Amino acid sequence: MSTAVKRYFEHAITAETKLATAVRLKMHGEIKLKGWYNFQAEQVICAHQGMVWQATVWMNGLPIFGWDRLIAGNGAMQWKLLGLLPVVKSKGPDVTRSAVGRMQGEYVWLPSALLSSSVRWQASDDTHACAELTLLEETTRLNLTLSSSGGVQAAYFQRWGDPEESTPHYENFGVLVEEEKAFGGYTIPTRIRAGWYFDNAAQAGKPGPRFVEKGEFFRATIDRAIYR
Repeated sequence: MSTAVKRYFEHAITAETKLATAVRLKMHGEIKLKGWYNFQAEQVICAHQGMVWQATVWMNGLPIFGWDRLIAGNGAMQWKLLGLLPVVKSKGPDVTRSAVGRMQGEYVWLPSALLSSSVRWQASDDTHACAELTLLEETTRLNLTLSSSGGVQAAYFQRWGDPEESTPHYENFGVLVEEEKAFGGYTIPTRIRAGWYFDNAAQAGKPGPRFVEKGEFFRATIDRAIYR
């Protein structure tokens, strides 16, 4: 194991901590639709199996309830105004492929999943490491930019999606980490900014103009993490 990878795990998982196979997160933040809107959400991630993100978004004072999920090998999303009127409902191969990439990128919240023997690690230097993961025939190369202590400063990968609302394709997607905290023996990113067009400037921890102007659509703070 390279120095960078070893430093990451020593920082992320306290010695003698039981290795978890799942995490339940509670979070709040802002999501960009037509504008920025507040949300509250809970998420469950099960290593190498699936995830569910269930949220309430307030738009112009009205709640929109919904979820994004990857269950039994199928991705789907559904959102309803007031819990009754359909706003978004989508499923199919493109949604599944995007959901797989998302879940594998979010293993920064479940570091024990990255210790699996099926994960292939490489490191270019002491502050950059890459984990190669495959699920449902979808391979994600999760690149981490690390601090000198091993904390995650940025995470980025090629994710399947359609940010231009034209034709689905692989596009740079990433997360900037602004804060971290410890929960139950795990130290994880707890205040993040995420979105498309994650360029070289963003990888270095400084948001690039395309990410800020067109790509960023998610800002979240983790309030609680429970590991199982």
